Amino acid sequence: MAEAVSTTHRVPIPAPRDVLELLKPITWFPPMWAFMCGVVSSGAPIAERWPFFIAGVLLTGPLVCGTSQAVNDWFDRHVDAINEPKRPIPSGRIGGTWGLRIAIVGSLLSLLLAALTGPWVLAATTLGVLCAWAYSAPPLRLKKSGLWGPAVVALTYEGLTWFTGAAVMAGALPSAPVLVILTLYSIGAYGIMTLNDFKAVEGDRAMGIRSLPAVLGVDPAARIACVVMAVPQVVVVALLWQWGHMAVGIIVGLLLLGQLGLMVRLLGDPLKHTPWYNATGTTLYVFGMLASAFGLGGAWGL
Repeated sequence: MAEAVSTTHRVPIPAPRDVLELLKPITWFPPMWAFMCGVVSSGAPIAERWPFFIAGVLLTGPLVCGTSQAVNDWFDRHVDAINEPKRPIPSGRIGGTWGLRIAIVGSLLSLLLAALTGPWVLAATTLGVLCAWAYSAPPLRLKKSGLWGPAVVALTYEGLTWFTGAAVMAGALPSAPVLVILTLYSIGAYGIMTLNDFKAVEGDRAMGIRSLPAVLGVDPAARIACVVMAVPQVVVVALLWQWGHMAVGIIVGLLLLGQLGLMVRLLGDPLKHTPWYNATGTTLYVFGMLASAFGLGGAWGL
């Protein structure tokens, strides 16, 4: 009888396709883009450090970012049971504590690969993994804060992954100009993350999540997001000019002017136009990141 009960309650190992869905590959693109910016900004030829490049791609995409999605889904499983019941955990396709186990194993694998890659990559990866858990897991659960939640995501998705790309290729601490530019783009990304909160304003208010649009209202939050996105890019343009990268400074400046024009429409109706702005203005923002990286890396002498 005991054996029958044990067999009945045994939770099957999740199917690979369900694990992949849990890790949300679509979310890997932004950090991998920032990683490529880091690679380019280092100025180091990829051909000379292929193993480290591949390790960095694995870290920023499926490992650290994928792990953060697993952590988030595990601690949001009760909310997802209402809002997204077809997700792998609430649907039962990943049952028992398998979601938590996947998150823990992903964290450990990330740290192990980072340790083999180098001390600076390990430092960035450790901070990224800690942020992933602090963002979703109690007692901190930073995602409930309109200040700390977007800030942590901006730091990890843009800053730490850019840092990882530069450190992987340089095999050392990135240069001061690279650190300054990646920090500025991380600050600007706070505005992008704030815009992402617009799609769930009513749900956030109902669940007690103090996102910026839920607390301040959509219009004030949209204005703050636009200012936070624009000001760091103004500083980037000024620094690029000061450092002699005038052609890149002009390119980034033109991309910023394009964003400012799009922001006018965004502020007219933030709820309606945020998806449109994410497809247009945010695209110009990340192209500016890449252009800045080319300038820092000395590509084409820009």
